[in-house]
Amino acid sequence: MIPWILSAAAQQEYMEARKPERDIMKYPDYALPQDSDTDQAGPKADELPTCLLCVCLTGSVYCEDVSPEMSSVPALPKETTYLYARFNKITKLRNRDFADMATLKVIDLTGNLIADIEDGAFSKLLNLEELTLTDNKLTKLPILPNKLVSFNANFNKLKTQGVKATAFKKLTRLTYLYLGNNELTAVPQLPESLHVAHLHNNKISTITDETFCKGNTSHYIRRNLDQVRLDGNPLKLSQHPNSFICLQHLPVGWN
Repeated sequence: MIPWILSAAAQQEYMEARKPERDIMKYPDYALPQDSDTDQAGPKADELPTCLLCVCLTGSVYCEDVSPEMSSVPALPKETTYLYARFNKITKLRNRDFADMATLKVIDLTGNLIADIEDGAFSKLLNLEELTLTDNKLTKLPILPNKLVSFNANFNKLKTQGVKATAFKKLTRLTYLYLGNNELTAVPQLPESLHVAHLHNNKISTITDETFCKGNTSHYIRRNLDQVRLDGNPLKLSQHPNSFICLQHLPVGWN
């Protein structure tokens, strides 16, 4: 019995010795990113074609809450008429941003971080009718296009010294002016074409007989201006009865 066991053990040892070594599969290196590579930044917004980053339709460009973050106005197709670049991280408007965009009629830059606009940024926009800069960080305004019909700069930090006295006076087509929730201490000169003037929630503490009317005549009637908001200012309207004598509707405010 013992010799048989020894013989079986020897045979098992012999068979083990003859087994081929198990092949180790070696997979090719596909250079998959390691953890240390995940911190590398992806492409920036200004490195991507505009119509890949935004939605471009015939004459319209929509850049709404773009990812990766958009910090400047992208290069626009030549035929762009409407630009909606809301809720991004644009900080500045430069002269070259709209230099060759004479076709633009509407620009909406609501909800960005714009704190500075170069004075000639809109000078080539001869057909611009609607400009919306709501909810930015502006303290002053540049020269605005002459054909503007609607200008909205609600919820900025505009100061009287940053708005030229004639900034709106020369805009003979301006119909809607929205300057609420700023830091203005005086009402700017308003064009005769204006229908709506929202100046609520500023720091306006005084007005004169010529702010809205012509103090040297009681026959003048301002027929177009039918909506004025002055609520939320440190101004008591009842102390300035002659300031609204030409208006067909009294301003909204504290009496």
